[in-house]
Amino acid sequence: MKPVKTLLIDLDDTTYPTSIGVWPILTERVFKYMQDVVGIPEDEIPEKRERLFEQHGTTMRGLNIEYGIDVHDYLQYVHGVDLSHVIEPDANLKVALSSLPQNKWIFTNASRQHANNVLGLLGIADLFIGVIDVLDTEPWCKPHPEAFEIALKLAGGTAPAETLFVDDLEVNLDAARKLGIQTLRVSAREVESSHPVINNLAELPTYLSNNGFK
Repeated sequence: MKPVKTLLIDLDDTTYPTSIGVWPILTERVFKYMQDVVGIPEDEIPEKRERLFEQHGTTMRGLNIEYGIDVHDYLQYVHGVDLSHVIEPDANLKVALSSLPQNKWIFTNASRQHANNVLGLLGIADLFIGVIDVLDTEPWCKPHPEAFEIALKLAGGTAPAETLFVDDLEVNLDAARKLGIQTLRVSAREVESSHPVINNLAELPTYLSNNGFK
């Protein structure tokens, strides 16, 4: 295996644990947008949202393709919410990421505004070269291979074999692996995975060291 020179790290449920409850807050905003702005009947939203997510990669992309929504309006609506009551500074994560010499990028299907907000609350914003968000990869998003190809270019033209992609979703990791990108899953609970798994992102330095990547 080639040494890892670049880290592409997912944001939500990867930089922080799923258990803190960010996703339910954002999901409520998505449902409210679908009902109040798009006009979808309330009883149809859960099933429709799940289908849009699975079919198009993100609910936003599905709503844009099928309902013609303004993606900037959607992102502002969904992510324009205070998360300071659930996300706190993570000193252990800051120390762990600070110890890594690799170039670090956030690669997210969310907005840059949301990413900067989360990273700021965690206290790790200054450790990343930049954020590659869902608008940077338009019209694609994870898990589309085109989104990964754009991300690699935006991250300085990093070679797939010298890049480690860290995410919480198996489908995204599968797509990255097909392009020759090295992969690592973050999951606090025991999961069946074809990818290496760590319990939280703070374990990344140990994983890299144990596998000869540092």
